[in-house]
Amino acid sequence: MRKATTERKTLETEVKVSIDLEGAGKRNIDTGILFFNHMLEQLASHSCFDLDIRAVSKDKDPHHIVEDVALSLGEAFNKALGDKKGIKRYGHAIVPMDEALSLTSIDISGRPFCGFDVPLPEERINDLETILVKHFFVSFANNAKITLHIKLLEGEDTHHKIESAFKSCARALRTACRIDPERPDAVPSTKGLI
Repeated sequence: MRKATTERKTLETEVKVSIDLEGAGKRNIDTGILFFNHMLEQLASHSCFDLDIRAVSKDKDPHHIVEDVALSLGEAFNKALGDKKGIKRYGHAIVPMDEALSLTSIDISGRPFCGFDVPLPEERINDLETILVKHFFVSFANNAKITLHIKLLEGEDTHHKIESAFKSCARALRTACRIDPERPDAVPSTKGLI
């Protein structure tokens, strides 16, 4: 059962995240930020992870909501992977969204890093500050303990660029955490642990 639930309560937010890596993309998401909800729904749908995310802001600062959701989601993802036995470990995806095209490459490595090369010159898209998109992925990678690279290859429309990035990340995560039928009992590392 590759499932986990995390809760984070601070003076700024209250966040609860549940994830099922063996899901079907079911989602129940409410962060109070509509565009962020939409992107998290894309993440659930295209990764085929079941996600339940509830976030309440105490200080009305969207930065804290995005950060705390990302930290909680990363922690839940890492917990759900357990000992990581049998996972493929690596995943990548190139995903278009109309004129936008994003590449994501992931290593479930135990070494947190996020390279995010997605220029977003507009300051807002709907009710989300675009600077928070990079912050989401960095915070997620740190707590998921993964190496994550996201690169925009093409794109003009800010909505499409962000959505393409989330979808490509979802697809890469889906591949990386799948059980490898050729090595279901092996930890994919020469160190013997990840």
